[in-house]
Amino acid sequence: MATERPDHQRIVITGVGLSAPNGNSLPEFRHALLEGRSGVSAFETRYFGPTVAGVCDFDELRHQKRKEVRRGTRAGSVGIFCASEAVADSGLDWENVDRSTVGIYVGVTEHGNVETENEIFLIKGFDYDTQYWSHHHNPRTVANNPAGEISLNLGVTGPHYTLGAACAAGNAGIIQGVQMLRLEECDVALCGGVSESIHSFGIFASFNSQGALAKHESPERASRPFDADRNGIVVAEGGCMFVLERLDAARARGAKIHGEIAGYAMNSDATDFVLPDPGRQAECIHLALRRAGMNPEDIDIVSTHATSTVSGDAQECQALRQVWGDNGRHTLMNNTKSFIGHAMGAAGALELAGNLPAFDDGVCHASINLDRLDQQCELPGLVANRPREVGTINTILNNSFGMLGINSVVIVKRV
Repeated sequence: MATERPDHQRIVITGVGLSAPNGNSLPEFRHALLEGRSGVSAFETRYFGPTVAGVCDFDELRHQKRKEVRRGTRAGSVGIFCASEAVADSGLDWENVDRSTVGIYVGVTEHGNVETENEIFLIKGFDYDTQYWSHHHNPRTVANNPAGEISLNLGVTGPHYTLGAACAAGNAGIIQGVQMLRLEECDVALCGGVSESIHSFGIFASFNSQGALAKHESPERASRPFDADRNGIVVAEGGCMFVLERLDAARARGAKIHGEIAGYAMNSDATDFVLPDPGRQAECIHLALRRAGMNPEDIDIVSTHATSTVSGDAQECQALRQVWGDNGRHTLMNNTKSFIGHAMGAAGALELAGNLPAFDDGVCHASINLDRLDQQCELPGLVANRPREVGTINTILNNSFGMLGINSVVIVKRV
């Protein structure tokens, strides 16, 4: 069992900023989740044609000028919006914060595909004459771009970088923020994940070629984790950034605390490019629990990763049963991708954020679009279609797994 850390080593969430397909603030997002309102809609993308996607609709000009939006990237704009909203939510006296003590850690699935595809499309119209190639290409496509755009916009002179961790990246960004605060490499961490994936036709084409792209006559019902009729992923864009601080600093300034990072873990399957290994996923969950000093029965809500693919959902459910057995009815399990699709690098951060208000309202939001449960996805505590009022919720465990066998788990507790 883990021993209680001193307040200087306890890391808490004091700010949340997000853009999701069904909300552009934590209260708006939470309301949509409790209301059962999907953010998935019909979408059409170059070369691929009509499909469905989770599309964000936020005000890019709230925190950027038009010139900055034109020069930068969609991922950068998402990150700037989310980071700025998180800072505002934190109540930090930002004008007087020493920006050299702020670190920016942004999880991404991939970066640069959108910009490269767009520029190749444009240069094709000029017979591939490179004098028409954008001189903004390199700063747009370097891997650190989303974090760098946030740094430029907010004037942060501390470290900034992205973490490429496939669809585990949102959790990875949070974990990096926690570690850097504990190492005293920064005093404030802006961390989470962003995704601009819907603007890359290659993403849709690849999932389609794998037979893993969702199709449904009603877009809002296309993302259906655990359902026997699920047929693939709904690609989504979005972002979520958190302000993390040490507990003593947060208390000293009287900050509202959304929750404390109680434990975390990352590991690798080392077995397959895309097929998850439930044994390694279960090991990752156990490691996070051990570091948090908790047992499975201490967890009130598990936010599942399930993406609505036939094999992926079943493998995760196998891992969850390995940890909780058949008697884990006290631990409730839900899914956020059923509402917004799979936001790739932003997924883990958004899914954690959507559950955080449960500490205040005592409600576990559901997994929607679950008409006929796949027997391979039976979980004792699965909350289906309607939210469940619990009363008191003290702990949330957030699963986030990715291609090439990368697994991540973050546990947050009430302070």
